[in-house]
Amino acid sequence: MTSIRALAGACVVAFASLCVFVAPAEAQSYPTRSITMIVPFAAGGPTDVVARIVTAHMAQTLGQSIIIENVVGAGGTTATTRAARAANDGHTLITGHMGTHAASVPLYPKLAYHPEKDFEPIALLAGTPILILARKDFPPKDLKEFVTYVKANAEKVNAAHAGVGSVSHVSCELLHSILDVKPVGVPFNGTGPAMNALVAGQVDYMCDQIVNAVPQINAGTIKAYAIATAERNPSLPNVPTTAEAGLPAFQAQAWNAMFAPKGTSPAIVASLNAAAVKALDDENVRKRLLELGSVIPGPAERTPEALAALVKAEIAKWSPVLKPAS
Repeated sequence: MTSIRALAGACVVAFASLCVFVAPAEAQSYPTRSITMIVPFAAGGPTDVVARIVTAHMAQTLGQSIIIENVVGAGGTTATTRAARAANDGHTLITGHMGTHAASVPLYPKLAYHPEKDFEPIALLAGTPILILARKDFPPKDLKEFVTYVKANAEKVNAAHAGVGSVSHVSCELLHSILDVKPVGVPFNGTGPAMNALVAGQVDYMCDQIVNAVPQINAGTIKAYAIATAERNPSLPNVPTTAEAGLPAFQAQAWNAMFAPKGTSPAIVASLNAAAVKALDDENVRKRLLELGSVIPGPAERTPEALAALVKAEIAKWSPVLKPAS
């Protein structure tokens, strides 16, 4: 009996020792093949653009290609559900945002995933201020006229968005709640297609992330009434803040961040976080993001723990605003 117990004890010690060596080995060997980065919207939108800029640099650090896969539908929740159910080996990731990982909770009572329970946070990639935009021939000339016009024509005007739960939908819901109006919403499979419709004059206005709008505003194909932040953005110095333009109550900034399925090992999460941080410190990556109006997170905001706290806070922030709309 003593020998059996001794043997069992030896096995436990041996197994524990094996576990000690497994985690570092896993980190050293990862990734073993190309990584799929799911983007929950159509190509060309802000989340897609941020993901492509950052992952291009990350691929160099990790030594494997990162393939962007655009999966559209249901305000980004179709893709996010797929990511949550993927193998947790670090080879399938998702670039989510305030919509998919916060606003979705109050908007979708039967949501097939939970942002806090079904994902491992990796890193915050970019903050993206919200703009109030309109087709170039929309009658109002400034934000005050926009507010008056929309209130007077709420049943006639329409607002484009990338699906229920998307940033463009959620931010305009906040705007509409402030104005106490319910215009017609026109959903698209991403803000890329929604922006194309706005440029073509097929829809009246939208609330969109700055990354998607700077080139069009500068080209004069759409008009920008205001940016919903406390200060003007360097990429659009002539666009006033909502406070300057007469609507200080409307303040909104979205974000894009990287997540892995729940259960992904801490070693892999650490490797991915390090690669993302390195990308955000790269001069060319920073230049491209800043030119598009993004806000680059500081060192303290880039940790998995900081991202987990952000998701928790954003769910709490948006739930009371969006539950009446669900």
